[in-house]
Amino acid sequence: MRTVVLTMKASVIEMFLVLLVTGVHSNKETAKKIKRPKFTVPQINCDVKAGKIINPEFIVKCPAGCQDPKYHVYGTDVYASYSSVCGAAVHSGVLDNSGGKILVRKVAGQSGYKGSYSNGVQSLSLPRWRESFIVLESKPKKGVTYPSALTYSSSKSPAAQAGETTKAYQRPPIPGTTAQPVTLMQLLAVTVAEATPTTLPRPSPSAASTTSRPRPQPMDHRSQEMDLWSTTTYTSSQNRPGANPGFVPKEELSTQSSEPVSLGDPNCKVDLSFLIDGSASIGKRRFRIQKQFLADVAQALDVGPAGPLMGVVQYGDNPATHFNLKTHMNSQDLKTAIEKIPQRGGLSNVGRAISFVTKNFFSKANGNRSGAPNVVVVMVDGWPTDKVEEASRLARESGINIFFITIEGAVENEKQYVVEPNFANKAVCRTNGFYSLHVQSWFGLHKTLQPLVKRVCDTDRLACSKTCLNSADIGFVIDGSSSVGTGNFRTVLQFVTNISKEFEISDTDTRIGAVQYTYEQRLEFGFDKYSSKPDILNAIKRVGYWSGGTSTGAAINFALEQLFMKSKPNKRKLMILITDGRSYDDVRIPAMAAHLKGVITYAIGIAWAAQEELEVIATHPARDHSFFVDEFDNLYQYVSRVIQNICTEFNSQPRN
Repeated sequence: MRTVVLTMKASVIEMFLVLLVTGVHSNKETAKKIKRPKFTVPQINCDVKAGKIINPEFIVKCPAGCQDPKYHVYGTDVYASYSSVCGAAVHSGVLDNSGGKILVRKVAGQSGYKGSYSNGVQSLSLPRWRESFIVLESKPKKGVTYPSALTYSSSKSPAAQAGETTKAYQRPPIPGTTAQPVTLMQLLAVTVAEATPTTLPRPSPSAASTTSRPRPQPMDHRSQEMDLWSTTTYTSSQNRPGANPGFVPKEELSTQSSEPVSLGDPNCKVDLSFLIDGSASIGKRRFRIQKQFLADVAQALDVGPAGPLMGVVQYGDNPATHFNLKTHMNSQDLKTAIEKIPQRGGLSNVGRAISFVTKNFFSKANGNRSGAPNVVVVMVDGWPTDKVEEASRLARESGINIFFITIEGAVENEKQYVVEPNFANKAVCRTNGFYSLHVQSWFGLHKTLQPLVKRVCDTDRLACSKTCLNSADIGFVIDGSSSVGTGNFRTVLQFVTNISKEFEISDTDTRIGAVQYTYEQRLEFGFDKYSSKPDILNAIKRVGYWSGGTSTGAAINFALEQLFMKSKPNKRKLMILITDGRSYDDVRIPAMAAHLKGVITYAIGIAWAAQEELEVIATHPARDHSFFVDEFDNLYQYVSRVIQNICTEFNSQPRN
């Protein structure tokens, strides 16, 4: 009996050992599977912004087509988190437009982000943003676990739109603590740990808190991107490089708007200078009203790098710049700066101030943009103590649009003291009331706000942005007859080059075209062929010498049909004809046709050219539009003369 009992005990022990070994082996296999989950790279769409993703470092897969300009990118190399993640990856060169995997790492916000064109993507500039990121090739670091599921700052994950199936789980909050979002993988790990037999050690809560990084719950869903700097509290120096344990920087506790700083109103892209009256006669109270008006204008304009930029110059005895175009890049900063402007006192030397602005303000160093009209708004209390007409004329010839706001003009018994009667109409670009506003009282100044803003932003009517150098279609009609010769023909082309390079050339500024003629005519290039100065100059060099007879009349008709029929309505039409001999055909009827069609014709004759023909071809008065040179080598002497006459004629146009 005893033997049977011992045998049964041995069998039970053996079975127990088998079960124990099998269970331990099973637990090891389960643990092994859990510890080594298969890593799947999350997929995102092109429009997902880095700020929407809370994870500090992650690998994602971008689709094809993220080079599209509708996916905005801000910055170069280091990007504002308001940028498209995949768009930034293409801009940085880590990806091409076919998509692929990338590594994204969050970094600190920058005080400014500079836009650039790279890899088919035009990134934009941004004055500042609270968080940044960089894009690297998707090479994981050893020992670093990257999330298979991204944590987003809103409950509706953009990844779901890209086919990502991972979800977030919200654990019930413990009293006295803040609820934290937990991913499905974290939840699975906790569930398995709780199911492990008690013979295996369980991780302590303190250990878990040091190995996992807590994530904040979004405060609301109004923002388009999560503000990590203002909502995350870092509890360890490991969590944020350079941070002290338990220290939360002041800027991280502040509540900032999650919208980016405005880039400005693109429908009002002007470079604007306000000339404000700081003379002693204005008084402190009216000076404060003037500053409030400026602040209101800044707010209404929506200042920003993609829209209007605004600077302020104050005048008294002498003018002084308070800030230039690039000092303040948004309306709020501008308003704050305006409030701090002190009054200078002195006389009301407006003319001196306009001259100062013309010479100094609109420079590249001060933030002037070549594609934006230059506008000066002059505010005058009463009347100036110096003359403004000549200074304003020079400003207009520089392409500056001058607006005058006059407040409380001279009454009858004060008019004897006015230095320059009717000064406002003598100063502005047009005397039709568009450029001048008069206010009877400082207390009515606010009524001019909307009319002024509307006019300043109406770039189509800013006539003074059009100068003699940026508002013409210039067609060169070049004699290529046998009498010219190859060497002299190259001299003529150099003359054409020297004139062309004096103009501002683009599709919206001055455009250049060329026709060569003998008995026949050839269009070398039209107005719409080239839109930059280097391209035009290279095209002129490539013109080949033709050789043949001299049919100047037919050449004028050809130029009218092939060049000037395609001229833009708002362009001045200029024909510069260069010939070395008498025409074989009649020039009178073609020349008259050119004049009737509004084509201003300059005729330049060399050597054997007939001067009476030049005078017929040229626009009246002939002395200003026809020139004769005895030798080809002396052509260069007339370059400045031709350009001067073009500009003098432009500036003498009626201003009504």
